[in-house]
Amino acid sequence: MRHFFDGFWQHKAKIGVLLVTVLLLLWLVVAWQRAVLLLGDPDPVAKAIGAAYLVLPAIGAWALVREILFGIRTEEMARTLEAEGGLPVDDLPRTPAGRIVREAADEIFPQYKAEAERSPEDWRSWFRLSCAYDAAGDRTRARRSMRDAARLFTGAGRDS
Repeated sequence: MRHFFDGFWQHKAKIGVLLVTVLLLLWLVVAWQRAVLLLGDPDPVAKAIGAAYLVLPAIGAWALVREILFGIRTEEMARTLEAEGGLPVDDLPRTPAGRIVREAADEIFPQYKAEAERSPEDWRSWFRLSCAYDAAGDRTRARRSMRDAARLFTGAGRDS
């Protein structure tokens, strides 16, 4: 049986995440080094630019950690739902390119939305709603719903 989440963290995606992470870490090191060099310059303008440039690696590191933790939490929720038999089944028709047919995703979307509205404190319903948003092509709302699911998952405990 195929689930919506099956294709999300395949090996190719993990390799892509690793590659982007390594590139970001490289950029963070170079940015940090340049900031330190500018701070050591006697020119006050260079010092100011160096101080401001320190902020960029800090923001980059924060974003990197946040996204990695989000991915880990999402995988953990998917494993929990799979063990419970609660992952949404991906039996939607696909185009020859492998994309889900939008109209089919739009047809099933209301059931997942209604489930989340009935159980707003259940992370499982938000996870499934996120999958439905993703299938319908709305990545922004899918991500927001998955963040809500992760917040409820960690806040309410994993067994609730």
